[in-house]
Amino acid sequence: MQSQGVKGQAMQSQQERLAAAAAALAAAEGLAGRGASGRPAPARSSTVPTRPSSSPGSEGAQAANEPIAEDTARAIVLRQLAMGPRSRRQLEDKLRQRSCPDHLATTILDRMTEVGLVDDQAFAQLLVRSRQAGRGLAKRALAQELRTKGVGDEIVEQTLDSIDPESERARAAELAAKKLRTMAGLGPTVQARRLSGMLERKGYPSSVVYSVVRATINDAPEHRRD
Repeated sequence: MQSQGVKGQAMQSQQERLAAAAAALAAAEGLAGRGASGRPAPARSSTVPTRPSSSPGSEGAQAANEPIAEDTARAIVLRQLAMGPRSRRQLEDKLRQRSCPDHLATTILDRMTEVGLVDDQAFAQLLVRSRQAGRGLAKRALAQELRTKGVGDEIVEQTLDSIDPESERARAAELAAKKLRTMAGLGPTVQARRLSGMLERKGYPSSVVYSVVRATINDAPEHRRD
């Protein structure tokens, strides 16, 4: 019952994000469509266009051979954003996979950037907070993941500069202490090796790894001398 409730909340949240994204874009397009007379252009629908029904396999053939229409390209981007934050590069890649012409992808993503639906700075900040809280990643690993997702070096550096070294070291100590509790009975050399490997994979610098691992093992009750 609880898992069904969580799933239902996730679906509702996704639908809300999609509706908000579509409404924001529709509002912006409505403002942009006003001519010199000040009269509004014909309104666009705020709903995401649905894909026409097709025979099995036709979608792959269309994606491979025929450029998609603007409304379809816009719907693809909105659906991607409804599923979760995306960098501009990720959205470009998705449109390219669906045979969207580069000039059309640029036009659509430029417009969505103007209205705030595509924002690599906000995307980077959100990803960093999520990976720090959920996986305890440090700067090096965070930088690698951001670049893998297409975030530019300047934004990566600006985002990671805000991370406090002392807070990062404290997070490393928490991770090491938690991991050590699963290695009771092992010798200190084995524990040190495994703790070091875990922290290095999460991107912590060697100086932090050495200091944290030594302190963690020395402070463990099983290694304290009477």
